Amino acid sequence: MKIIVLTTETLHHVYFVQKVASIFSIEAVICERNILAPHFETHHSFEDKRDSHEAKLLFSNKKVSLNDICDTFFVDSINSDESVQMIKNISPDIIIVEGTGKVHENVINAKKGEMINFHGGDPEEYRGLDSHLWAIYHSDFNNFLITVHHLNKELDDGDIILQKEISLIKNMKLHELRSYNIKIAVELAISTLDMYQRHGFLISRPQKKKGRYYSFMPTSLKTICLKRFEKYTKDLVI
Repeated sequence: MKIIVLTTETLHHVYFVQKVASIFSIEAVICERNILAPHFETHHSFEDKRDSHEAKLLFSNKKVSLNDICDTFFVDSINSDESVQMIKNISPDIIIVEGTGKVHENVINAKKGEMINFHGGDPEEYRGLDSHLWAIYHSDFNNFLITVHHLNKELDDGDIILQKEISLIKNMKLHELRSYNIKIAVELAISTLDMYQRHGFLISRPQKKKGRYYSFMPTSLKTICLKRFEKYTKDLVI
């Protein structure tokens, strides 16, 4: 089974690749360098705490890169001609998309096997970016999911393969949420790859409705989310 991962080199994505590669051989990682940035302020201080927390929790503060794990090819855009050619040359059975920009049709059309995306949220309610933060903003604590779905040209609306709920715990902090997310994403990746290895295809279901699209969350709204999330977890019984 040939596997390619399309991702970016952030701590939680490196962790994801490392853990999946410990179970399944990854043929190559195509890493996107240029990340889409909004024209307004989005950075919040809790994200600095998040990065420090993940460095300690996921890697014991050791520096680990994608190149340390498997063959990694860096491209400016995941939709570049270089990226498309690599996909065609390798001809993978499964392409895993974890945290890149929107994948365009030229990449989708280059594949011969399955292409799956990991969405940090419930795409039937929240498509696009910062899905868990938008759920918190709407005080929607029942939609804390990780979703694996087929990737197609419409953003986050492919058939759902697997989903798992994120169980929030008492006094959990917002800067801890992403590390919970990525560990569940690893579990789902291993289960999805095991399904393909056993059956030669991925069992899925169509989405029942198309969730609303959300873009980057501004800093000011993240402050609201921080307060709402930590009030909610403080009031949890266990």
